[in-house]
Amino acid sequence: MSERFAIAQVTPYAWEAQHDVNRHVARVADELAARGHRVLIVAPSQSAALVRASRRAIRAAADDPAKLLEGADEGVPRLLGVGEVLPFSPSRKRAVSLPIDVARTIEQFFSIAPLDLAHIHEPFAPSAASAALRHSRALNVGSFHSTTERVLSTQVARRVVELFLGRLDARVASYEATREQLNRWFPADYRVVLPGADAPRSDHERLADDDPRGPELVLVSDEERPAVRTFVRALRRLPLDRPWRATVWTPSGLQPPGALRGELRGRVAFVGPDELDEAALLARADVVVRASAGAVPVPAGVLDAIAAGAVPVVSRLPVYEELIEEGAGLLFEPGDVETLTAQLTRLVREPQLRERLSWTRVVDELEQVYGDLVARRHDGRGDPVLRAVVARRPRIDVDLHMHTDHSGDCATPVEVLLAQAKARGLGAIAVTDHNEISGALEAQAKAEGIKVIVGEEVKTKDQGEVIGLFLRELIPRGLSLEQTIAEIKRQGGLVYVPHPFDRMHSVPDYEHLLAVLDDVDAIEVFNPRIAIHEFNEEAVRFAAKYRVPAGAGSDAHVAQGLGSVRIRMPDFDGPQEFMEALREADVIRTPASLLYVQALKFLQTKATPPPARRGVREARVRRAVRKS
Repeated sequence: MSERFAIAQVTPYAWEAQHDVNRHVARVADELAARGHRVLIVAPSQSAALVRASRRAIRAAADDPAKLLEGADEGVPRLLGVGEVLPFSPSRKRAVSLPIDVARTIEQFFSIAPLDLAHIHEPFAPSAASAALRHSRALNVGSFHSTTERVLSTQVARRVVELFLGRLDARVASYEATREQLNRWFPADYRVVLPGADAPRSDHERLADDDPRGPELVLVSDEERPAVRTFVRALRRLPLDRPWRATVWTPSGLQPPGALRGELRGRVAFVGPDELDEAALLARADVVVRASAGAVPVPAGVLDAIAAGAVPVVSRLPVYEELIEEGAGLLFEPGDVETLTAQLTRLVREPQLRERLSWTRVVDELEQVYGDLVARRHDGRGDPVLRAVVARRPRIDVDLHMHTDHSGDCATPVEVLLAQAKARGLGAIAVTDHNEISGALEAQAKAEGIKVIVGEEVKTKDQGEVIGLFLRELIPRGLSLEQTIAEIKRQGGLVYVPHPFDRMHSVPDYEHLLAVLDDVDAIEVFNPRIAIHEFNEEAVRFAAKYRVPAGAGSDAHVAQGLGSVRIRMPDFDGPQEFMEALREADVIRTPASLLYVQALKFLQTKATPPPARRGVREARVRRAVRKS
């Protein structure tokens, strides 16, 4: 992968704890950093001193967030111990049992950290991981290592957990059984990435870093002649400037005539079951070769090697390939001495490869997950020539979301809307009545000195609402989200997603939105009628991390709410220029009472009888005409 990312690896467990998830995070972070990614480990700490140091580091980076990643591009991850930013080293662990305020520090970190991805392990609440997921502005990958007990503990508040986990952009399960269990309770697309394993070491016979004799390469063969011949030929070509040893185990234990010459005699031994049983040999092996030519593959032998912590190097046979995909090892074509030699040479010359080989496979798969996610981000560059043209235009204020009395839940006449828009200093408006464009067409025909975008807020079959801008024809309600978007595009319109995460509105859920992300032109990041601020904030984060242009509008159902939120952007002509202008837009919010405008909407649409409402409408139109 040529692109390098800034990645936070987040664990919910105190870094001092000898927990499997922490070991997993450390090994993944180490391998990612070695590949050139900038990696921060985010973990709770039991050390009050580390906590204070981390808070100081975050405050110091407030004006220059890139400082948080300083040193993370030097081939080693850095540890943000929700405590401290320091070069990653397991020897720096401390164990002081002091409680800390995890959520506060994590919120500060994720609010400024310039990250591409946040890989959050065990994102269950309450924990540092769930706090990270709540505040992350990056693309979020969730890894689930848990067993039944942890998943079942979420069932008391399963609906809340579903909404919370909805912030994940990709999900990874450590085992097929974990995926099946999660899908039972939280259906989604989970990719299985089996964990890696570190080779075990004994005090006296394992691996070459400490042993002057070097790594032990072992051939275990039940088909003596072809396998032994291939292995010995490869041994003859191995470099002699590095220490290594080899053992050939066969049922007979006999050395083939003329098999060894010169220096190989001191490095290679031939044994059989009378001298050493196979299990004992695997226990001391660093590399196990299965050079079957195809007649009698022995899958159990490869599994035994993996279980013993040795690196398997096996001939490319279907049964072996499947096992290597599930574990960690290297392949060569049956009888291919050149490739076998090359694979063994790598293992002899690169001790760290033997330790990391299984984690190499894990990180290969995680990089694929990361790359797929990042590839979904919008390009963001647009048309530079058209943007240069638009940039020279004067800026105007635009409200992209409003309704007239052509919507069933609004009593604002078109003439009143236009008059109010002019009075509020708007240069353009998008009229987006519910499942109707007649009000927008009327406004466009009657407008003087103000630009009107014909829009429609369309109710889909079961996936919420979506707005089409620059429409020519009515789009019927009740189509699927995909069909509605296709119809907007057919008309040359733009797809604008309103109030995307407002649980009080009918909205497409996170996964439906991801499914159509490539066709979404803009997202409404602020809507003043949303009662819970966090829903707008979630829209801001989503638009930013996928680089989707951001819009905003008042969603006014009464004239008094018009322009309470607007965007300031260069003037435009048509959808293409509009998109280029939108990339340069600023969201402008003016104070307005949600309770006030909601009360007005109720009085005008619910509390006033229809005959009286018609009289009020006619009087308001007369006043608007006189003012204009």
